[in-house]
Amino acid sequence: MIFETIFLQTESSGLMSMLPFLAMIVVLYFFMIRPQQRKQKKEKTFQAEIKKGTKVITSSGIHGKIAELNDTEGTVTIDTGAGKIKFERAAISMELSKKYQVPAKK
Repeated sequence: MIFETIFLQTESSGLMSMLPFLAMIVVLYFFMIRPQQRKQKKEKTFQAEIKKGTKVITSSGIHGKIAELNDTEGTVTIDTGAGKIKFERAAISMELSKKYQVPAKK
């Protein structure tokens, strides 16, 4: 009888001691992992919906306009002031390109 009570007390206290750890994992998921997954999904759809003539900025900071799309290779050709350069679609930054497409305020 005494051993049963001790066993039940240690089992419930073990669960209670893991509760803060589980709460931290839940908070980490909802505040860090889930928003990052949503951002990556938006970035992929943006890169898939790029059309010819769209003004973009690459993640390395090169400004230009889409001249050609190659869906089989997953590349785009960007017409810059210096000429045409071939990039992977993943090199186009959604955040920077959206800011570039919005007209500047006077």
